[in-house]
Amino acid sequence: GMKAFPGYFTFYWDAQAGKIWLEIARFDEEFLYVNSLAAGVGSNDIGLDRGQLGRSRVVKFIRSGPKVLLVQPNYRYRATSDNPFEQRAVEEAFAQSVLWGFEVTAEEEGRVLVDASQFFLRDAHNVAGRLKQRGQGQYRLEPSRCAFYLPRTKNFPKNTEIEAILTFVGEPKGGYIHDVTPSPEAVTVRQHHSFIELPDDGYQPRAFDPRAGFFSIRYADYATPLGEPMVKRLIARHRLKRKATAPVSEPVEPIVYYVDRGTPEPIRSALMEGASWWNQAFEAAGYKNAFRVELLPEDADPMDVRYNVIQWVHRATRGWSYGGSVRDPRTGEIIKGHVTLGSLRVRQDYLIAEGLLAPYETGKPVSPKMREMALARIRQLAAHEVGHTLGLAHNFAASVNHRASVMDYPHPLIKLDADGNIDLSEAYDVGIGEWDRVAITYGYQDFPPGTDEKQALNAILEKAIREGHLFITDQDARPAGGAHPLAHLWDNGANAVDELGRILDIRRVVLERFGETNIQPGAPYATLEEVLVPVYLLHRYQIEAAAKVLGGLYYTYALRGGPQKILDMIPPQEQRRALAMLLRTLQPDELKLSEKILNLIPPRAFGYARNRELFRIRTSPAFDAISPAETAANMTLRLLFHPERAARLVQYHARDSRFPSFAEVVDRILKATWYAKPGKGYEAEIRRAVDALVVKHLMELAQNAQAAHQVRAVAFQKLDELKSWLRQRISREKDEAQRAHFRFTAWLIEQFQRDPKSHPDVQSLPPPDGPPIGSAAKWDGLCRMATGF
Repeated sequence: GMKAFPGYFTFYWDAQAGKIWLEIARFDEEFLYVNSLAAGVGSNDIGLDRGQLGRSRVVKFIRSGPKVLLVQPNYRYRATSDNPFEQRAVEEAFAQSVLWGFEVTAEEEGRVLVDASQFFLRDAHNVAGRLKQRGQGQYRLEPSRCAFYLPRTKNFPKNTEIEAILTFVGEPKGGYIHDVTPSPEAVTVRQHHSFIELPDDGYQPRAFDPRAGFFSIRYADYATPLGEPMVKRLIARHRLKRKATAPVSEPVEPIVYYVDRGTPEPIRSALMEGASWWNQAFEAAGYKNAFRVELLPEDADPMDVRYNVIQWVHRATRGWSYGGSVRDPRTGEIIKGHVTLGSLRVRQDYLIAEGLLAPYETGKPVSPKMREMALARIRQLAAHEVGHTLGLAHNFAASVNHRASVMDYPHPLIKLDADGNIDLSEAYDVGIGEWDRVAITYGYQDFPPGTDEKQALNAILEKAIREGHLFITDQDARPAGGAHPLAHLWDNGANAVDELGRILDIRRVVLERFGETNIQPGAPYATLEEVLVPVYLLHRYQIEAAAKVLGGLYYTYALRGGPQKILDMIPPQEQRRALAMLLRTLQPDELKLSEKILNLIPPRAFGYARNRELFRIRTSPAFDAISPAETAANMTLRLLFHPERAARLVQYHARDSRFPSFAEVVDRILKATWYAKPGKGYEAEIRRAVDALVVKHLMELAQNAQAAHQVRAVAFQKLDELKSWLRQRISREKDEAQRAHFRFTAWLIEQFQRDPKSHPDVQSLPPPDGPPIGSAAKWDGLCRMATGF
């Protein structure tokens, strides 16, 4: 009475009992097991999205009497030797993992039948753990509310696909789960399980090179001869081979990506166009029609391993898009590319354009430029995330080299035309970049027989280096204390300092023109704040870029014998120029808002509550005229007082006195803030808010046990000098507000000096959500691939 599903692993559906019985005929034969999330939670902050890939594991079934075990061998440690005893020695030295045990229910001619229901109806994706980790409550799987989802449970000759409805119950604790779940005490998702035949041995792995821009897999090979590196590194890439040895040839089998039919127009056409750009790179590598983008067939399952997919995923809040993949852990071969594009990103770009253009003039048609900019971003975003699934890492040094890669994070390039109006015609680049052609050629070029591949691959990279290309990725671009002057997120321009000055000038123009035409007729005036935030903080990412010049270090992933420069400290004059530009961002004239703007933003309208996209305020319900300035200034000061940057300043100056010392930097900050004339009225109040932040950061540095000793010593000394200066000024200061500011700060410093751990803290306001020009989600592995070691 059961329904048979013949295929890779034949299984039977017992509708009466609600069970799946798995037939196992392949023992000790390895295959790939992948779990994923077919239907998610819908919260960027929780991070359980529709279409999210889980782990990919090589596994095998072994039998022992009445039991069948699902075993995961340990491919992190190997012996690539023909000697079976050497292989066994490594295998027995390191632990394996038994993922599940099954009881044999029936047996016939070498085939056994097991009840696999509990294996498939478990929390393989660790949803409960993720909810707990994100502070949303203690949840557990409720078996009475779990069942198989038959529409997505299928079998094919080389893959078996089984999907389950899982319900987690518990007491919700956090706001995120309340926002996205109709009844947050019961969270229901769908998890997908795939058993996949491993690829044949026709794939040829390719060596990893840190200069090439590819993700890697790593393993320790204990059969390595003495004198050679024991850790082996291979790049992650799709299998691609040319039909002929001609300079340009069609592939034996092209790489095809399928787009989610749930993507609306005109976004669907834009992302298909952007993803298709990669064919340009494959043409540069000698392929014709090697990469295609098509609509997903109506009857296809996006979780099916046979389809590389681009999914359009909705969340309650804006967040990262990312590109993942199913890979063969043995070789690095990409079996399935899986892109997740967050649907709210395009709306954020549209909002930024509204802030820049102020397009809603009475009696005039709405400009199409906002839509054009948003769609241009979708094209670039689709290309970027597909690039990850082709094996490519971020290249955050591309923006300084004429936008040489879609694997950078692009900030919209904003210009002023001849009439002084905002020009967004080149907001985002079109087409694949020159670096992308280099990287794809390294990873995918099919060399003729007899070619020395190592030498040929090295020649590709050295030619690119001589042409001025540079690859610098996440580890050197993301940290707040980063030092590389060319590797930044969301920046533009060949010089970070010059670009900060340029973007500050544009920001000033935009704010001067900001007004009611930035929102649509009929919108509450209070919603002007949503549009104000991204234009007021237009310079936030360029601040991060310019800060890396101060205490900065130019370096590459150079190899011995290669043509790349190894490292070089940033010249002293350029560091001081960066400091001067950063100090400009702390001045009240840059931070203040006009009375025109302040008089247009009332308290929030009924039904329009404050949210995370807005400035944090201390004047509720009224808009806070100081908090934007405090927020922006804190971004700069957080970077200037970063303990790693401060330590570099100390060391560079000790090695060469021409370089600015940390003491010099602090003195210049104090001169630009505390020791400068405060101005009057609104500007003076902004100055006092910035002054308070300077003291806060000095205190934090002085008591930071992880900071270098001399960094803490300088911070302590500068606080003491400031206290002495304040004591001298208090009695002479005639302005009551300024006198109170001096007296209170002197008291704070004294309390800190008595007991740094228990002194009254000066709280700063966190900024509204930022990266990825959309969300404050922390970088936790999204938009990247695990290295696998």
